Amino acid sequence: MKLAIVGLGRMGMNMARRLIRGGHQVVAYNRTSKKTDTIVEEGAIGVYALSELKEKLPAPRVVWLMLPAGPAVDDHIGQLKGILSPGDIVIDGGNTYYKDDLRRAELLAERDIQYMDAGVSGGIWGLEIGYCLMVGGNKKIYQYLEPIFETLAPKDGYLYCGANGAGHFVKMVHNGIEYGMMQAYGEGFEILEASPYSESLNYAEVAHLWNQGSVVRSWLLELAEAAFNKDARLTDILGYVEDSGEGRWTVAQAVESGVPAPVITLSLMQRFRSRETESFSDKVLAALRREFGGHAVVKADKKEKS
Repeated sequence: MKLAIVGLGRMGMNMARRLIRGGHQVVAYNRTSKKTDTIVEEGAIGVYALSELKEKLPAPRVVWLMLPAGPAVDDHIGQLKGILSPGDIVIDGGNTYYKDDLRRAELLAERDIQYMDAGVSGGIWGLEIGYCLMVGGNKKIYQYLEPIFETLAPKDGYLYCGANGAGHFVKMVHNGIEYGMMQAYGEGFEILEASPYSESLNYAEVAHLWNQGSVVRSWLLELAEAAFNKDARLTDILGYVEDSGEGRWTVAQAVESGVPAPVITLSLMQRFRSRETESFSDKVLAALRREFGGHAVVKADKKEKS
């Protein structure tokens, strides 16, 4: 098939490459032209304005957006609404909040332009391994687009999840689960690090071991092994953990649906906690222990107990 990829970041660029390798024709656009030039050298057709897409694509035109969630997506969809023709298809493959999908689908439907949402997982490894795709929207359009999905995904790696928003909803929950899994691994290795056996343990070897038939084996453990092989005690990394939105949305959805999700919620809270070099709440806890039990506190200026 011939389609456009709009947004050539780490994910979009590699998805374009995988599609080209799979025999598809890719029309590439990026806000900065340097990345467009790069993928053109690898076989893509470059355009340097969104308005050029209409002439470069056959009807029904397929435009796949790989942009940061939020205003950038709204801006591009607003422009594409005026550029594309009835029957054309826009796919949002970014980490979008599923309720935004509902609004955008209605907006494009005013011009009879189809909107599909695709949750994409695979990160920087997707180029070689393939991307896990969770797709929402009109099922007939999904079936029309299947040759694209088949190329991007590994075997059994894509799924029709339901109407608009379903793809990004499933991806949101996927990322919420990821938060909890990562937190559990982090806590486990911290317990090992604080143990009397820490000096005799090679954490890369532990991670590798746990992936050999253990019930906690996973790709995340493979990544942990790789990280520990690069830096055995992660001394070059600050324990400062960002979140990209999906965890917050998952927790908010749990509250809205009345579903208890303590593990995912606490893993999100711990990410917030990681960004504080000195927690005021911990100061309050220390002060209270001193007040009710006379327990020692560590003075901030001297770093010694009193």
